[in-house]
Formats: sequence, structure tokens, C-alpha cells
Amino acid sequence: MQVLQTIVNWVLNLGSNVFVPIIMFIMGMIAGLKFQKSFKAALTLGVAFSGMTLVVNYMESVITPAGKAMSKMMHVNLLTTDLGWTGVAAITWTAKVAFLFFPLLIVVNFIMLALNWTKTLNVDMWNVWNKIFTYVIVDFITGKAWAGFLVAILQIILELKAGDMWERHIKDMTGIEGITVPHFITLFAVVLMPLNKLLDFIPIFNKPFDAEHIQKKIGIWGQNDVMGFIIGILLGIGARYSIQKDLVLGVEAAAAMTLFPMISKLFMEALNPISDAMSSFMKRHFKNREVYIGVDWPILGGRPELWVTVSVLVPVELIFAMILPGNTILPFAGIINLSFVNAALLLTGGNVLRMLVLGVITTPIFLYGGTYFAPYITKLARQTGAVNVPAGTQISWSTFEGPDFRLFFAQAFNGKILYVVLAIVWLLGFVWLYKYMTTCPLPSKKYVVAGAAGNTSAVASSSSVASSSSVASSSSVADKSEATASDLHSEDYKSISLTELDGQDFRSINRKNASGVSTVDSSVLHSDDYKSMALTELDGQDFRNARRK
Repeated sequence: MQVLQTIVNWVLNLGSNVFVPIIMFIMGMIAGLKFQKSFKAALTLGVAFSGMTLVVNYMESVITPAGKAMSKMMHVNLLTTDLGWTGVAAITWTAKVAFLFFPLLIVVNFIMLALNWTKTLNVDMWNVWNKIFTYVIVDFITGKAWAGFLVAILQIILELKAGDMWERHIKDMTGIEGITVPHFITLFAVVLMPLNKLLDFIPIFNKPFDAEHIQKKIGIWGQNDVMGFIIGILLGIGARYSIQKDLVLGVEAAAAMTLFPMISKLFMEALNPISDAMSSFMKRHFKNREVYIGVDWPILGGRPELWVTVSVLVPVELIFAMILPGNTILPFAGIINLSFVNAALLLTGGNVLRMLVLGVITTPIFLYGGTYFAPYITKLARQTGAVNVPAGTQISWSTFEGPDFRLFFAQAFNGKILYVVLAIVWLLGFVWLYKYMTTCPLPSKKYVVAGAAGNTSAVASSSSVASSSSVASSSSVADKSEATASDLHSEDYKSISLTELDGQDFRSINRKNASGVSTVDSSVLHSDDYKSMALTELDGQDFRNARRK
């Protein structure tokens, strides 16, 4: 047992920046990727993780002082010290049973893969600390070690299933195929799901509001660096910085926002070759079975919506910390709420407006979670001796990860009926989320606007796709029976309803090639083909020679 503990501790001391690339190198070699390509991919992945860690830490280092200054200005003085996730993780790894969870994750994962209960192979071993922490919390609350192990195993299973449902969305948002994020923080989507569904009934939330659409609407002001600069300036003003410090914060935030998408490209460069090799390997040896490679959340770090949301929520967290009755924790080290934003990003498809509203609504959950679990984190720190906690004070985590799951299941094993019911409801909520995310439109198709002239029709919201009920814009032909080919010009499909194309004969239309020369492509497009293809397939078409039947 001591030998196993020594081996596990040695491996974990490598850190995820080294350990995960080693695992990926081995997987690439097994899948048939040449040594040079496997080595290059693994090294690039290590660089990507290291780079993302550096920029995340940099982002936190420039925003946290502003948050601290705001708290002083608001005269917030609370007794529980916020260590953030890094502090809690460091304490958790010192728990005596920590080494047992490394093999536990591997065994559960391979059993589920063997039985075809999951497609996710989780190589994010460093985040095993999440499962250890769940065990510790449940053990402290119930006094039953076996209950801690059962809830930790349940968490592993749910994370793997979450990896299955997120893969298609991550591929759509990052361009990386066969990669997913089976991270515990994404399970907060269970709580966000019903709130997000309520937003479906408010028209403004069914419009595109990701970074790309924002930039199209407001031009330069929607670019990553400019948005970062504006957010930094506003945070500096809120902290009552001098003009000099305010400008410095603005540029520092702009630098972080600029670097995130640059580093995210390294993840794509590293993971695509290994993913392709694994896909070919599985098709050759396992009858076309798919396997998704589960990695840590930083592969989503290139999405600017994530950083815009967490930055805007900083003053929101501080205001709630000041006004919430019973709250004892002051956001500091954990002020960047990664425990919320990853789930919100995946659930909403990067809709910033939805993410901000969901963040405001659910911020109290994290603060109360940090307050509720503070005695247990303090107890763990004192038991292990990892942190010296002065008498009369406590330590915790202001954006406490998964407070809902850990509270419900820990108290359920205490035999409290209310929490047994809440645990069952939570599991039913996960089933609802799973079914929804595996069938709903992808982020790029979730919020569709038709109407180049400015009139909007929601073709697909997050709750339904109304692909057959587009509304004609003000520039479309008023009377279909009188429309002629001369009324239809290149790219006019963007401003007319699909029904306006009914009866058109596409066999004589011209497609412009790369040189801008029109060429007839009658073998591809036939009458009524528009019903079975994406609108973008009509891009570059010249409708002026089309014939109406």
C-alpha cells in the first residue's frame, strides 16, 4: 500500500501540465501515431496547458486586487478567508486516503468503457482531487466513510456521462473533434437548466449573443482586446483606482483577453492528431466504437464569452457578499467564478446575455456554499496540518464547486428526508439535462436570425428549432405568385423566407467559383434541393437565370 501511495504521489507531483501530455503521448503511440508526431502533439499540449495556466493566473492576479479594493470601499469585513480552488485542492491532496482515488477513477472508467456505458476516457487525473474532496465532505457530515466512497463513485460516473453529452458542443465551439471535458464544474448545469429554459420565453434571450455576433453588431468594441480593456477600466473605476492604475488594469485585462484565444489554438494543434489517430484505432479494432478523450476545462479558455462573464460578475459577487444575510465569506482568491462559467458556457452555447443573467441569479448559491462548508474545510486543514488556521477564523472557497451536489447527497446519507428528495430531484435533473444536450441544436445553430434587412425571426432557440416557419423580412417578395427570377439576386436567400424559393428550378443557376466567374453546376443542385441543404450552400449562387415552373 505504501508503494502504491508513493507511486501515485510521484505521478501527481508532476502536475497536469506534464502528466496529461505523457498520457496523451502514450495514447498516440498505441493508436499508431508516429513517434515524432506523438511527441510533438504531447509537447504542444503541455505548452498549451502551461500557457493557459499562466494566463488564468495572470488574469486572477490583475482582477483580484481590484476586487479587494472594492471590498474595502464597501467596508466588507468577513471572518472566513477565501483560499480559492487552488488552496482547497492543495489541502485535499494531503488527506490520508487521497492515493486510493487515483486507481478508483481508472477502474470505474474502464468498467464503464468495457460495458459501453460511456464513450469518455478521462485522462484528467490531476482533478481526482475533486473526488477526494467529495469523499472528505461526505465523511465529515455523515461520519460514514463508505458513504463518502459511494458519492465519490457516483460523481465519477456522472462526470463521464457529462463528457459524453458535452463532446458535440465542445467540437462545435472549439473545432477540436473527439475531445470533451468530464469536469465536475460542468455538472452545475443541472441547476442552471430550468433557469435557462425559463429564459426561452423572453424573446431577447433567443437572439445570438456570442462574441462573434457582438463583434458584428458593435464592430471594434466587440473585439477581445477592446472588451478586455473596457472591462478592466470599469473594474478600476469600481475600485476607485487612480487614472494611472486604471489604465494599467485596462491594458492588463486586454492582454489576457487577447492571449486566451491564441493559446486555445495550441490545444487544437495538439489534440487533433491524437484524436484522429484514436478514432482510426477504434474503428479498426472495436467495430467503429467512438471514444472521447476527457481533458481539463482550459480547452474552453479560448472562448471570450467565458472571460467577459466572470469579469463582469466580480462586482456582483462582492455586492452579494455584503448584503446576503448569514454569509461569512469575502470573495478573494476564488473571485474568478470558474465553478459557474464553464457550465453556463456549454449550456447556453456561449450566449453572454444568458450567462450573465444566470450568473447573477446563482451567485448566492456559491457564497452560501462557501459559508456552509467552511467548518469542514477548516477541519480538514487542521487535521492534515496543511494550513495554519488561527483560532476564531475559518477558511473556505467563495465560488465553492458543486455545493448543490455535495450538500444534497451528503445529507441524504444522513437520512434527512428533505435531502433524499432533493438528491433524487437532482438526479432527475441530470437525466433531463443529458437528454436535452444530446439532441438540442449545436451552439452555432442555437440562435438563428433571418432577415438581412434587420427584421428578425428566431429559427432556433435553445428549446426548439422552428426550421420550417421562417418569417419573410421586409425586403422579401410580397407576392410569391408574381416573383420572377429577375427578383432573385446573389445572396438574396439571406433576406427571404424559404417558401419564396418554392417552385424555383435550380438546374440552370450559376455558381461563382474562387475567381468570381459564374459556372453552371447542374449536377449538384436540382429543383427543391434547398429543402435538404443548409442555407449557406446557396452562398455565391446567381439566381437571375433561374426558371420558375
